[in-house]
Amino acid sequence: MGQHEITREPDADQLRVFTKKLLADLRALERMLEEGQIESDVRRIGAEQEVFLVDSSWRPAPLALEVFAAIDDPHFTTELGRFNIEFNLEPITLGGDCLSRMEGQVVEFLERASRAMRDLGGEVVLTGILPTLEKSDLHLGNMTPMTRYRELNEAMTRLRGREYDFRIKGRDELLIQHDNVMLEACNTSFQVHFQVSPEEFARRYNLAQAVAAPVLACATNSPLLFGRQLWRETRIALFQQSIDTRVPIPAMRELRPRVSFGRQWVERSVLEIFREDVAHFRVLMSSEIDEDPLEALAAERVPTLPALRLHNGTIYRWNRPCYGISDGKPHLRIENRVLPSGPTPRDEVANAAFWFGLMSGLAGIYEDITRVMDFEVARENFVAAGRLGLGAQFAWPGRDKVPAPELILEELLPLARDGLAAVEVDAGDVARYLDVIEERVRTLKTGSQWLIDSLAAMKGRGGRSERLAALVAATARRRAEGRPVHEWETAGLDEAGDERSHYQRIDQLMTTDLFTVGEDELVDMVAYVMNWKNIRHVPVEDNRHRLVGLVTHRSLLRLVGESLASAAARAVPVREIMTTEVVTVRPETSTLDAIRLMRQHKISCLPVVAEDERLVGIVTERDFMGIAGQLLEKFLERA
Repeated sequence: MGQHEITREPDADQLRVFTKKLLADLRALERMLEEGQIESDVRRIGAEQEVFLVDSSWRPAPLALEVFAAIDDPHFTTELGRFNIEFNLEPITLGGDCLSRMEGQVVEFLERASRAMRDLGGEVVLTGILPTLEKSDLHLGNMTPMTRYRELNEAMTRLRGREYDFRIKGRDELLIQHDNVMLEACNTSFQVHFQVSPEEFARRYNLAQAVAAPVLACATNSPLLFGRQLWRETRIALFQQSIDTRVPIPAMRELRPRVSFGRQWVERSVLEIFREDVAHFRVLMSSEIDEDPLEALAAERVPTLPALRLHNGTIYRWNRPCYGISDGKPHLRIENRVLPSGPTPRDEVANAAFWFGLMSGLAGIYEDITRVMDFEVARENFVAAGRLGLGAQFAWPGRDKVPAPELILEELLPLARDGLAAVEVDAGDVARYLDVIEERVRTLKTGSQWLIDSLAAMKGRGGRSERLAALVAATARRRAEGRPVHEWETAGLDEAGDERSHYQRIDQLMTTDLFTVGEDELVDMVAYVMNWKNIRHVPVEDNRHRLVGLVTHRSLLRLVGESLASAAARAVPVREIMTTEVVTVRPETSTLDAIRLMRQHKISCLPVVAEDERLVGIVTERDFMGIAGQLLEKFLERA
């Protein structure tokens, strides 16, 4: 999508004109396939690397445009969020030292991005979801200021017609709403490309679908979002929900999400996928297109099919078909969008090598994978891999339910080794990368497991923000050492750096697990909750979770002292004793400003509300005392 100039605020006429161009591109592709004009005698591989930019506090740094300008290289491009950047590797022919060359490119481009970020006082991090990212970072001011991103957000939001709902359940549960598509910017991936001939497309694409689950299971690297432990690869659930334009309707109608694993095997041609997506998904954006693809074919020129490529860029299949041109020849490729970014270039290329090996090795075993595996099984396997990683069990041809590690170690890894050898990949490269997969699976130490283990090791120490910063700092430092993740020691709290940076904003220290009441509820309930939970403040909210008042311990004492007899004789509602003049702050409020507000108003708590006045957290003097105690202890230990 980033290669196209997008029409700003297209009207209905412009969208119809673009749709006409889209249909013409499909007809041209159909003719190219019929006439054998698509390249079929070479197998190329490639990748797109997405990364996070972080500041000296290990929080997201919205500096993509500055990095982009400093590097000034067409391999680099922007992403939706200003705290992300992407670089594209040069295509490589599959075989020989292709894998080590791929890693070399990743390392080279990553170092260039890192140098640019270090000059700006930050660093680059390879991770599927940045642990220190907060919901308050996902505002439109942090969206890269380019027409294509603004139009994507407006088009998605217009189709949805309401806020985006997110519900993801793992060990913890996340239930939030957001008013734009910026949650998509939480995800970064290592997108791998595999060129295929038109004749083999259906067979190879179906293989990609079948192996998506085991490849994902051993590659998970995104277990955390906003401090909550969710899926082993939370990207899978988050990405689908972040750009889901579907809304509930009264009738029993099936609506398709724009992010999906698909609905069925491909039978014959790539055209099946393109036609299905054009038929089911509305055109979101348009572009001024001069090319007539049929005229180009008549003039023996290769058409670029810009309308088809733009529309395809707004449909997010986990294995996405792509049309491109290399050395003046048109080709087809499968884009694997399953793999997360990180934790190291070696880990990423190991994941890619496992996929490439299976795409080759399984092709020699199964003439048609659809004859031995139901599509629903492949899809269920994929969801299980996202939820549980190596803890998943898979149905597989010839086996009912088999634990992921057993299937990978006993059957799939040997097939992948054979598959890479069959396409003449250097034996040294095969060992270097697939040995990483073998040890990672044998030790059960994926990137996700390392993050979970590290967080558990820091339990009870430091604040939430400090622990999450330690994870990011350790990820960056261990990546620089070059060792794959299964060799990493757990992160330590001391890696988080200067303690002050982890308490700069209220959203870094506020409590979000709240006890609240409605204004018509019984005061006695508030008193019991305060006693049970040893708290002194209970927010009052309405049915839409908007703050309407606050009950304090002092107001309860006043009720007891002033009207004990009358209160005992009737059921007093909360609204009679709550205060409605409540001083509040936003999540992004600086901690110093919050402390000054509390002193100025002589209050002991601050409810934290979003822009729509919905309650999102609370910070109290007790929170500050806890932080002060930890900082004092550290200060005295150093003295």
